[in-house]
Amino acid sequence: MAKRAVLRGVLAALLLVTSGAQASAESTEAAKAFKKLTRGFVNIVTGWVELPKRIQQTSEESGALSGFTWGLLRGLGYGFARTAAGLYELVTFPFPAPPDYEPVIQPEYVFTTSDRETSPPHP
Repeated sequence: MAKRAVLRGVLAALLLVTSGAQASAESTEAAKAFKKLTRGFVNIVTGWVELPKRIQQTSEESGALSGFTWGLLRGLGYGFARTAAGLYELVTFPFPAPPDYEPVIQPEYVFTTSDRETSPPHP
């Protein structure tokens, strides 16, 4: 009878240890999925911000005329891409696609600068 009690105790301990690890993994996955959902929503709402951002960026690099022509076109393209990426992430947030819930567009948010944006233009 004592052996049976020890066996039950060991099984109960194993059950607790394995269920805790599984719950931890599930909560991590759920947190990543929620971050993807939030990122998608934010990119849908702020996709239009690419327009003034790209106009200003192009104006600083190449002058006002380029900013209001080429910068406007760049802003429209980046804005469409950011909004579409946000919509994709909003719809697919429960699934780890791309792997590990990585963002589908860089920078992750419109207000984040990437190394590519801060580097000087190449001659």
